Amino acid sequence: MANNFSLFRNKVLEEAGSQVYFMASFFRNIFKSTFEMNEFIRQCFLLGNKSFPLVSITGIILGFVLTLQSLPTMKEFGAESFVPKMVTVSIVREIGPVIIALICTGKIASGIGAELGSMKVTEQIDAMDVSGANSVQYLVVTRILACTLMVPLLTILADALAICGSFIAMNLNQYVNYHLFFQKCFMSLSFDDLLPAFIKSIFFGFTIGFIGTYKGYNSNAGTESVGFAANSAVVSASLWIILIDAVAAQITNAFVYT
Repeated sequence: MANNFSLFRNKVLEEAGSQVYFMASFFRNIFKSTFEMNEFIRQCFLLGNKSFPLVSITGIILGFVLTLQSLPTMKEFGAESFVPKMVTVSIVREIGPVIIALICTGKIASGIGAELGSMKVTEQIDAMDVSGANSVQYLVVTRILACTLMVPLLTILADALAICGSFIAMNLNQYVNYHLFFQKCFMSLSFDDLLPAFIKSIFFGFTIGFIGTYKGYNSNAGTESVGFAANSAVVSASLWIILIDAVAAQITNAFVYT
């Protein structure tokens, strides 16, 4: 039992040290003069373009379903007019950033993990290093920064579409004036709602990019490691997103909403 615990502890410490070293390599290569701007722009386009349809559909359905589920309960208390405010604040503060981050984890982190894992197995990364190219800057830095930029933008898009989905749900059984509806939505928001959610989505994007690149870049030899890297990237990134959200909620409640 003691030997098993010792092996587990050593493995955890080794993995933590490897991630710290990988993150240090990332920060060392950000500000180098040879930054791959073209690859960064290409990754931003690929990540945003491929995730746009899924994020859009998710956002609309999210606002639609949340409104439908909330209306009966709010009607019982005679508070139907508060539905736009409740849905908007719930989506912007918490539901939107977390759900979209988890969606992007399954879409982006798995793709990055599989792509870099495949390059590792076929020794393309080793070939880049041998030829003098900076594989960390070209493959890692560009993808992490692209995720850090695009996930918050996709979250903003999904939040806007979720509010539109809520408007559609409100108009299923009765007509609701669009001007009055959106006025209530935007009047319910404040800077204290938007800023924490935006900052949180930035950390989510960084986590998705970092975990995806780390798992793919450090995958072991063998074709089975490609699938393992993709699966491990999704699981690890999802867990970290939930943990970061819990910490962010505590910080926000302590310094913003009190």
